[in-house]
Amino acid sequence: MRGMMLAGGAGTRLFPISQVASKQLQPVYDKPMIYYPLATLMSAGIREIQLISTSADLPIFERVLGDGRQWGIDLSYSVQPSPGGIAQAVLIGESFVQDQPFALVLGDNIFHGPIGLEDEVSTFEGGAVIWGYPVSDPQRYGVIEIDDSGSVLSIEEKPADPRSEFAVPGLYLYDGTAVSRAKELVPSDRGELEITDLNLSFLQDGELRAVRLGRDATWLDSGTHESLLESSNFVASVEKEFGYKVACLEEVAYKMGFVSVEEVARTVESMPSSPYRAYCERAILG
Repeated sequence: MRGMMLAGGAGTRLFPISQVASKQLQPVYDKPMIYYPLATLMSAGIREIQLISTSADLPIFERVLGDGRQWGIDLSYSVQPSPGGIAQAVLIGESFVQDQPFALVLGDNIFHGPIGLEDEVSTFEGGAVIWGYPVSDPQRYGVIEIDDSGSVLSIEEKPADPRSEFAVPGLYLYDGTAVSRAKELVPSDRGELEITDLNLSFLQDGELRAVRLGRDATWLDSGTHESLLESSNFVASVEKEFGYKVACLEEVAYKMGFVSVEEVARTVESMPSSPYRAYCERAILG
């Protein structure tokens, strides 16, 4: 299965810091934000990944991430010409996915703990899979109603009277029909192709399933100043309490068997002296 990361958008909620760098390049504690969704895909065994962003930001992403070879992945890039909705990424990535199943993750969404993506990727047979995360204020999100088998009964966007506590995070699995379905979508009132409409297309055909996330998993949407700070504080707390780095891509790649210890050593040699390099040396190279 292939993976896509959407790292576009205008970043208006993060103005004026979004004038300095793309939202998904902002620091979340000790790493660029984009490291976290990339680690999510890699941890599920996904090695062919396309990043979609603006023409202005893509050169910076390419400088930061390269072609992915240092992590044993194939990382490519594509341009989102203007903010056109999450579902627009499916159309932009048409030649990349080539009618094959793919995972789509938003570049400002951070997941930590057991989310079941690796299992879903390995057993995926078709249709679409989304996730449901319990929140105290579901009125602020897209909300799904799920039956005991995981089938989605309804999707509502920011409902006044939510039917459940489960919000929809920015992580999706789709089969190859997603592209043709996205081509049939009509832009919303804000002029965007809405991911909820794409999910509704699968729901109407009885092909949408959801994975309930438990309280032992964490989902953070880091698109505002407050949530960006919350994400940084969360990562800092985890790293200090447990002594490991969240979303250290070198460590993820090594544990997944994407690279050898010798390849990690060569990557680490190219790093400047820093706490990040020291961690890689200690955790991977011994």
